[in-house]
Amino acid sequence: MGETIRRPGTLAAHSIDHFAIEVPDLEEARHFYTLFGLDVQDRDGALELYARGHPHRWAIITGGSSAKRLRYLSFGIFADEVDAFAAHLRDQGVTFIDPPAHAERDGIWFAGTDGLPVNVRAAEKSAPDEKSQFHFASAAPGVSGAIPNSRAPSVHPRRLSHFALFTTDVDAAIGFYERTLGLRLSDRSGPVVAFLHGAHGSDHHLLALVLSDRRGMHHNSWDVGSVQEVGLGGTTMAKAGFDRGWGMGQHVLGANYFYYVRDPWGSYSEYSADIDFIPSTCDWQASDHPPEDSMFLWGPNPSEEFIQNTEPA
Repeated sequence: MGETIRRPGTLAAHSIDHFAIEVPDLEEARHFYTLFGLDVQDRDGALELYARGHPHRWAIITGGSSAKRLRYLSFGIFADEVDAFAAHLRDQGVTFIDPPAHAERDGIWFAGTDGLPVNVRAAEKSAPDEKSQFHFASAAPGVSGAIPNSRAPSVHPRRLSHFALFTTDVDAAIGFYERTLGLRLSDRSGPVVAFLHGAHGSDHHLLALVLSDRRGMHHNSWDVGSVQEVGLGGTTMAKAGFDRGWGMGQHVLGANYFYYVRDPWGSYSEYSADIDFIPSTCDWQASDHPPEDSMFLWGPNPSEEFIQNTEPA
């Protein structure tokens, strides 16, 4: 990775630090995310998600609820901007709140759209500073490129790419995250979906907003390095019984290759490769795309359940 280049004179969150969900059964969560290729660690009665070989904690999973629910989102800010961020949030008239139960007290807590608790905290930038490496391996003439199933490599995501949030009002959510966190609109499709990137450099979207009648998690997306890893990851999960996903294919907005794996609670984890990158020096021109030009360029049609929000009201 190159050196972090900040956008001058811009107060903005630089990354999604982590997301937090509650599930009925922690062992079920451990099984799913381990199969998905993440490093699942125990801490204080909860589970934490890491990418193999990466020190950053991307998620906290607690147990005990009757259904899966999104608990909060945490965003990283630069350590020398904490005081400025507190003043900025006061100026924006946010409602400051206490940390949710079992959440860490670090940083600043306030109410987001649809009442979702939002946290900003001093943290190292975990969003990328350059486009992720993407590999395509092709056998030379006269050389076999066959990989026996018995020796198929395991897929291990490298980092969290983005998080997709259900919201009751996409326009209001765009405005809120632009005003409070300095995120920027990348692209959208009417009132149904929008994609926001970080001003200090990030993938095409670090936060996606999806229309629903209530808040919730639609999916968490994880970066891998090749089309083969996208397809192999999805196939491995399907063979293990998680076969109600969507993929593989290629998105239009963001242009990434994808495979969505439906988790035990009706939301999704995505293998994603070669997503567009927006540097801190780029003034990306956001556009509003019609539905037929916004979802996927090629791949199977998604099922109707793909856009369902299964979290309780």
